[in-house]
Amino acid sequence: MQNENAKFKMEFNRRLIRFSLEIIKFCQEVRKNRNLWSIVDQLIRSATSIGANVIEAKSSSSKLDYLKFFQIALKSANETKYWLILVRESAENLKEQADKLLQEADEIAKIIGAGVLTMKGKK
Repeated sequence: MQNENAKFKMEFNRRLIRFSLEIIKFCQEVRKNRNLWSIVDQLIRSATSIGANVIEAKSSSSKLDYLKFFQIALKSANETKYWLILVRESAENLKEQADKLLQEADEIAKIIGAGVLTMKGKK
């Protein structure tokens, strides 16, 4: 069981890195629309913050500290969904890509949210 848990964590970390890289690549395309520049900046910050906080949780000094990093990651995932919706609604040519990234952000948020509930003892 412990080995499976470690394997899941490692794969989830890889998934977060892939997601960040996909967002960065997507934003290169979005940046072509001058009106969306400020949204692109926010999107990159929030999306990369998800993985950064999950990774940073590893060096927490307490369980409460660990939980707080995951809560921040969850907030960043939800913020990322907001920015992706704005891009999707503003740039018709990017709608399909935005939808795929939005789905991934939603799945990531659900995984992190389940972890937060488990850590709080509510699951």
